[in-house]
Parts: sequence; C-alpha cells; structure tokens
Amino acid sequence: MCGIAGFFVYPNSNADFASLSSALDRLSHRGPDDSGIFEDYVHGIGLAHSRLSIVDLSPLGHQPMLSDDGMIVLVFNGEIYNFRELRADLKSKGVCFRGNSDTEVLMNLYLEEGDAMLCRLNGIFAFSIWDRRKNSLLIARDAFGVKPLYYAPLKDKFTFASEIKALLHLVPEVRELDIASIHRYLSFLWCPGNGTPLNGVYKLGPGEALWIRNGNIERSWTWYQLPIFRGIESPELSEKESIFGTESNLRQAVQRQMVADVPVGAFLSGGLDSSSIVAFAREQNPYIHCFTIDSVGGQEQGMTDDLPYARKVAKHLGVPLEIVTIDHKRMADDIEFMVSQLDEPLADPASLNVYYISQLARNQGIKVLLSGAGGDDLFTGYRRHRALQAESYWSWLPYSARKCLEQITASLDRRSIFSRRLSKLFNGAALEGNERIANYFRWTSEVELLGLYTPETRQALGNQLATKPMIDFLEPLSGGVNPLDRMLALEQRFFLSDHNLNYTDKMSMAAGVEVRVPFLDIDLVDFSARIPMPFKQHGPEGKWVLKKAMEPYLPKDVIYRPKSGFGAPLRRWMRHDLRDLLGDILSTESLNRRGLFDASAVQNLIIANDLGRVDASYTLLSLMCIEIWCRRYIDESFLLR
Repeated sequence: MCGIAGFFVYPNSNADFASLSSALDRLSHRGPDDSGIFEDYVHGIGLAHSRLSIVDLSPLGHQPMLSDDGMIVLVFNGEIYNFRELRADLKSKGVCFRGNSDTEVLMNLYLEEGDAMLCRLNGIFAFSIWDRRKNSLLIARDAFGVKPLYYAPLKDKFTFASEIKALLHLVPEVRELDIASIHRYLSFLWCPGNGTPLNGVYKLGPGEALWIRNGNIERSWTWYQLPIFRGIESPELSEKESIFGTESNLRQAVQRQMVADVPVGAFLSGGLDSSSIVAFAREQNPYIHCFTIDSVGGQEQGMTDDLPYARKVAKHLGVPLEIVTIDHKRMADDIEFMVSQLDEPLADPASLNVYYISQLARNQGIKVLLSGAGGDDLFTGYRRHRALQAESYWSWLPYSARKCLEQITASLDRRSIFSRRLSKLFNGAALEGNERIANYFRWTSEVELLGLYTPETRQALGNQLATKPMIDFLEPLSGGVNPLDRMLALEQRFFLSDHNLNYTDKMSMAAGVEVRVPFLDIDLVDFSARIPMPFKQHGPEGKWVLKKAMEPYLPKDVIYRPKSGFGAPLRRWMRHDLRDLLGDILSTESLNRRGLFDASAVQNLIIANDLGRVDASYTLLSLMCIEIWCRRYIDESFLLR
C-alpha cells in the first residue's frame, strides 16, 4: 500500500520536475518505508512513489519499477491478491523474476498482455504505467474503488495522484470550486460520481482506466462492470446453495487477503460483518489482533453500544481485543484534522474511528487491517433497503396522495427519532422509478439546500440535480430489474467508492496502515449477485443469507442483534462541544467572504437547530466541512503548509 503521483507534460510545454518532490512529501504518510522518483526529461514524464512495504520487504520491491530494457515504468498502490497464481502462470511461459513482490508480477503481466491484464487482477489498486514504446501513459483503478486516484487533464499536461493534497502541488493553478459537486456533498454528505470540490480535478471511477497520449485522453473505458450490467444468465441458486456459497466464498476471500509479509490485524466492532471476517481470519491466525472503539461520553440517541458485542465475539473466538478509548471532546477537536486528511469535505465523523484504530495498530507494529466494509452493500442491511421493500404498501397510491404523504411527514417534529425516520422514509415519495431509488441516499432535500445558497451559487448550479450521476448509472438497466438490485448497484458503485472506502483509505493511510476488504473480493461479489433477493432481504431481515451462513461460527445474539452505526453524539456536539467552532466557521463574516451560502439563511438554521425546531446537525456539519476544506485547499496559504 503506497502513494503515487505523476505527470505527462505535452509536447512544447515545460515540465516542473521539482514539483514531484513536493507532491511526494505530501504522500509520505502513505508510504513511510521507501520512496522514489522517475524523470524522463525528453518525453516530459515524471512519476513518484512512496512505499508502505507489505509484500517482499526487500529493495527488489522498490518503485518506480522499471522493466529490464527501461521502456516500461510502473508506480503502483495496492495489493494483487492473486499475484502468486499469476506469477506461476508467467513463470510457466518463461518469465523470470528477481524478487517476490506483486509489483513485479504486475509489471510482467503488462509486458505479456498489455492493458488486457486488468481483467485478470483480483485486488485493490491504483497504478500508472509509462510505456515509452507507445509514448503513452496508462492509469487504472481497482474494480470497486478501494484505492483512490485523482487526475487533472489540463491544456499543457496530465497529472494524477493518490490524494488531492499531493495533486495540487503538481497543478497549483487549480483553485476554482465545482459548484455541482459542492451541491452533492451537501445533499448526501459525500459526492457521488467522478466530481471533486475542484473544477478540473476528477476521481478516476472504480473499474476505470485511461490511456493518455500526445496531450489527449486517447481512450477511456470501464474494464470492470458490476454483475447486474453483464446480463449473465445462470441457474437460480437454491437456499442451501446460497448459504454454502456465501460461507465458502467469504472464507476464500479472507484467506486471499491475509497474504502479507507483515502482521495482519482486524477491525472488530461486534457487528455481523466484522465478526464474520474475524471468524474466518482466525482459522489461519488463531491469535489475530483485533481492535474496537469504546466511545466515552454517550451514544447518539437510538444507537446501541457496540463494545459489549465486540467483547463477546472476541471471547467466543478466542482472539485478543485491543480497545481504543476516545471521548466526544477529542473527536470534536479532531474535525478539522479529519477534513484536511480526507481531501474532500465528507461530513461523517465515523472516519475518525478508522484513524484512531489504525494509529493504535501501527504503534503495535501492525501494518494491515481487515475490515467488514461491504457486507451491507452486497447482502442488504441498511434501513433504506427495508424502506424500499416497504414501498409495496404505498407506492400504488396516485401521485397526489404520495405527494401529500411526503408533505405531511416532512412537517413532523424532528426531535423524535420516530418522526425523523418517518420523514426520511417518505421523502421523495412523489418521485418515480430510478429517481426515487437514488433519492433514498439523500441527507438533505433539494429545496432545503437551495434556500441556503446565495443567488450567485444558485445561478452557477443551474438545474443540475444532485442525483444525476446515480440516475444516469442505472439508466442502461432494463425495467425488469428488481428495485432492490438497483439500489445495491448504487451502493456498490457510489456509496462504497465515494464515501465508505474513501474515508477508510484516507484515515487508515494517515497512520500508515493498509485496510483490506474481503467482502469486495471479485469472486464473492459475482457470487452474491446470483443469490435470489428473498435470501438477502428476507422480509424485514437484512443479510439473511449471511446470517444463516455464519450461524455455525458466531453467537446468535451477535448475528441477530439490532444494526448499529457509529454513534457519535453529533446532535449534542452541534449544540455544545462544537458550538464555538460552528459559530466561528459559519460566522456571517466567514460566509460572506466565501460567497457560497446565504449568511442569514445559515444563521437562521443554526438558531432553529439550537432550539430543536429542526434536525439540521448533519447539514450544519456538512456546511462546516466545506468551509474548513476551502480554507485548507483553496486559500492561497495551502502550498506553504
């Protein structure tokens, strides 16, 4: 696991090779073990790499890695889990290896197969290959976007980096906000699609690749498509086949992802997903170190405490459990650090837990952690999945009745958990088809947000809908595809890549730790797509097939416990712990200077939230994160830090 950056300067343009060192410095946390730079002054190519040594710790794994003839140069961030099988195949064809790294396997696989090799990779990665034979640069990202990669195609050069903070040292002239993306961050608390807060800077999408040549993106393609888009016909699985296949594929995924030449640990929240990963991981390492959080200072109302369940699972499996004790004051104090590290204004304090656990793991010499991320996104498990299933009770109503239902529930007192959830359930009830499915991911409605913008922001935004990337993504699917399958496709393409995996990578790598996600093994994802929906969402019971598969391994009261998210007491923070910071960041002076949001409307929202008339805590946090991000990444002082 590493950090990469680079540029391809177009003919007759000047290359600033000194900027590579600055970019590399900003990636040092991602790879504290080694670093390197490749410079080709003739062709205007610069590549930089910071290394976190996981597989083959010797200098033979050093990057940038060059082919024997020097014509191919590779910088690679990630892990190829099937590299041993690929290595054996290449050796059978006469390929010789100097070391034992998956980087060298990737290099030789490209030499043998070109970009067709992408379809043979099972792993998490973002990499770039300079092919001097073609005078072309390739960049590619793994199937589900576990590893981040940003790029900026300008008129005189193409640049890329693992993190925006490094990219901006290569393109310091990029400073204009992308209003459509800002609107999406506020709508969802994260930004679905390839946009970023900066106009001209993009995320390479999961399973996407680009060829760059002579100043142009010569080819852009999606090398991996979710199973739902492939139209693969296969016999419907029986209940027994679904349960057994889930168990065997998950076990295989965990075994694959434990390959490392350094110690491997695991997150253990006490939920089904992380507990399932640990149950199979201990079959290879009976004493695998596990980590969990003890959040002192009270859970958010309606959330259950994870710690007793984590302890119960650890005792049941006989694995050591390390507990990171944090309090709400520390988390509130770390919000600004969180935004700076994330590169994007993601308004989710859960990301801090990843950092605290990764920090403790690294201090104990553990460089790799297994995560349960992805279980809900494959097998269902979120409240929105149950809500979508419940549509059969009311979706037949005429438009006028659905609109009325939406308006009535929107006016309920948001201080009640039941009222908040009821309002969220029927938000968008008047919408149709894919628009309604995408709307379930919203946190704040379009109408509410438009009232917070200045006239200039509204004009710049125009008629762009926040849900457009999701609706466009679903458009190719035929009308016969189950709505819940469509929602899971959105989970896997957007919610994972643009939110969950994004903050997991950034916050773990801030501590120099690699996080692996066995649920997103390609074989397991393909298998899960064949499982009939009633075995996933079994009435109100989400992840039914996974729960059945894990019954022989975990206590039933852990398997069938109520689902709980991270219980940061954000509503209390906004009225107490974060209130001074909120007042400073979103002061009238600050808002007027930035010019994005109407200061009067925001102040009224803060007052209404203080009095409990509205539940705007996450919207306010999102506004705060955007302003903090702008101060960190837009203001001129950035490059001096």
